[in-house]
Amino acid sequence: MRPILLLMTMAAVAAAELPVKHVILYKHGVGYFERAGELRPGETGKLEFRETDMNDVLKSLVVEDRGGGVARIRYDSSEPLARRLAAFPFQIGERAAVSTLLDSLKGARIEVRYGSNSVTGAIVSGRVKPAAGEHPETETLTLLLDTGDLQTLDLSGTTNVRLTDPELQSQLKDYLGALQGARSREKRTVYIDSRGSGSRQISARYVLPVPIWKSSYRLVFGDAVEPTLEGWAIVDNVTGEDWTDVGVSLVSGRPISFISRLYEPRYVTRPTAELAEDRPQAPAVHGGVIGGIGGGIPAERSDEAAAMRARPLRDASLRKSLAEMPAAAPMAMMSSIAEQPQARELGELFEYQFPTAVTIRKGESAMLPFIQQKIAARKLLIYADATSQHPMNAAELTNNTGKTLDGGPVTVFDGGAYGGEALMETLKASDKRLVSYAIDLGTRITTAFDSGREAIREARFRRGILTVRQAIQETRTYTIRNADQKRKTLILEHPARTEFKLVGAKPLETTASAYRFEVKLSPGGTEKFPVIEERTYENSVAVVNLTPDVLGTYASNKALSEQARKQLEQIATQKRLLAETDRSIAGAEREFADLSQDQDRLRQNIASLNRVSAQQEQVQNYARQLAAQEAKLAALRDRIAELRKKKSTLESELNALIERVEF
Repeated sequence: MRPILLLMTMAAVAAAELPVKHVILYKHGVGYFERAGELRPGETGKLEFRETDMNDVLKSLVVEDRGGGVARIRYDSSEPLARRLAAFPFQIGERAAVSTLLDSLKGARIEVRYGSNSVTGAIVSGRVKPAAGEHPETETLTLLLDTGDLQTLDLSGTTNVRLTDPELQSQLKDYLGALQGARSREKRTVYIDSRGSGSRQISARYVLPVPIWKSSYRLVFGDAVEPTLEGWAIVDNVTGEDWTDVGVSLVSGRPISFISRLYEPRYVTRPTAELAEDRPQAPAVHGGVIGGIGGGIPAERSDEAAAMRARPLRDASLRKSLAEMPAAAPMAMMSSIAEQPQARELGELFEYQFPTAVTIRKGESAMLPFIQQKIAARKLLIYADATSQHPMNAAELTNNTGKTLDGGPVTVFDGGAYGGEALMETLKASDKRLVSYAIDLGTRITTAFDSGREAIREARFRRGILTVRQAIQETRTYTIRNADQKRKTLILEHPARTEFKLVGAKPLETTASAYRFEVKLSPGGTEKFPVIEERTYENSVAVVNLTPDVLGTYASNKALSEQARKQLEQIATQKRLLAETDRSIAGAEREFADLSQDQDRLRQNIASLNRVSAQQEQVQNYARQLAAQEAKLAALRDRIAELRKKKSTLESELNALIERVEF
C-alpha cells in the first residue's frame, strides 16, 4: 500500500547553539564553563549535555539575557519513555498499521484526500482486512460524515490524511518527538526561552564534571644561574566538543562539590482527600526556630587584589648564562615560553588565567605553561628513612613567587644534567617545602640507642600522699660519615613522640610528626649528633605504706629541698621506732605463746602422775615450774600491754607528723 503522510501544522521554533567562550578548571573534578552568543529575533538558546551531566547543570546553571530577560528554561525530561507515552490518549505500537493508529483516535475529526477530492468526518473505526485468495491485505477507515452518513474508505487510495484538531496534532507531534528523543539517550537538550523580540546577547554559565588539571614542574640548578622553576598544566578535553579560541583559567584549591539528583523526576504518594468530618484529626508538626534573621548580607569587597604577572626569563645575563651551558646537556635548558598567565587570588583559591585564547580539540589534551620564574631554593640532604643508611638529595623551596604552586611531580636538572624526580604538595605563597629527588651514596648514617636510669625530678607531699615525678632519658646518636670531598648540609628528621620531649638541642623546625635538625658536614669528615629525649611520669603513694628504707631513698634525692628531706627523715625515723615496737610486741607475744604451751604440757604430766603411786615428788616439781611460769606470763602480759600502749602513742605521733608535713 502507498505510504500516508501525516501533516502537522505546528511550526518549529528555531534554536541556536551557544559556543564555549571560557573554561575554568578546578582540582576537585569539575569545570566551570561559560557559553555566549547572539540570538536572532525569535530564536531560542540551545545547550546540549550528556545525560550524566544534567544533575550538575541543573544545580549550577546561571543565564544572562541582555536585551530581553529569561522567561523559562526547558530541558528533555529523564522520565521513562513508557511513563511519558502512557500520558497520551493514543498509543502507536511497533510496526502498527495506519488504520490501527486511526482506530485509537475514535471520535477525532479527520480530513482524507483522494487526489483533488476530500472527505471530512469523525473517526468511527479503522481496521485491517487480511488477504483472501487473490485479494491482498487492505486497510479501511469508517467515518461519520457531517450529513450523518457512515462511509467506509479504502486507505490504499488516499494521498494524505490530516487531523483537523490542532491540539491533537500537537499531541501526536510530542509523541513522535518523545520516541525520537529516546533513540538518543546520551544527549539532553536545554532550551532557554526569552521574552526579547529583537536580537540579543545571551550567556550561560554552569559546572560540569571534568578531569582535574595536573601540574608538572622543572627545577633547574646551575652554577651561573639562580634556581628557576618552570610549571606546566596538563589539560584534558573530554567534553565531546572542540574548545576553539576559548579563554582558559586554572584554579588551585579544592572547594567542596557533590552530586545532587535533580534531573530524575521524583514522585511522592499523595494522601487521599476526605472531608474533615469523615476522618480523624492528625497531629501537626511545626518546625522550630533556630535563630533570628539578620537584616541583610554585607557587601563584598570591591578592591580585588591586582593580578600579578609572572616575570619571564628575558634578562640578558640569564639568557647569556643559559646559552653558555654545555651543549651535552640540552635537556636542562628552560622552555621558550612566549607568554605566561596572569595569576591572582580568587577568594580562598588561586587562579591562573591565560591571556590569549586556547584551542583544544575534543578528545585531545594540551600542556599549558603557567609559571617560569626564579625561586628561592637551596640544595641539601635530608635523612628521614631510618631503614636506609643513605640520606636523600633534596631541595628546600621557599615560595617567593607570589603565587600558589599546585602539587605535582618535579623534574630536577642539576649542573646541566638530569638530577632526579620528586613529588611536591601544593605550596602556598611564602610557604616552604622540602622535596627529595635522589639518593646520596656519598653519605652514610648509622644510629645507636641508649636508655638512662630513672631520676626524680620533683616530689610533692600533701595530706599523707607523696607524689613523685620521675624521668627517664633516651638518647639516639646519629653517626654521619661524609665520604665526598665537599661540604654538605644535612637535614636530620627525627620522629616526634607525644610522650617524650627534647632535652638540649633545639630543632631547626618541626612538622606534624618529626623534628628537623640541621647538621653541617665537613669534607671527608664524621659527625656525631645525639638527640636526647626525656619521658616523665608521676607516681602517688600513701606514706603510711612506705617502709623506712624507701622513705630514706626519697629523702636522699637532691631534687628535694633541705626542709623536705628533713621532714621525710623525721617520718622515716618515726616509722623505724614504730617498726621496732612492732617487733618487740611480736617477740613478747611469741614468748607468751610458748610459755602457755609449756604450761599445758606440765598440766597434762601432773594429771598423769597423780594416777601413779610414788610420783608425788615429781608432781611437786611440775607444780613449782607452773608457779614460776605463771609469774613470767604475768610479767609478759604487762610488757605486751606496755608495748601496745607505746605503739599507739607512736602511731598517733606519726599521724600528727604526717599531717603537719607539706612541701
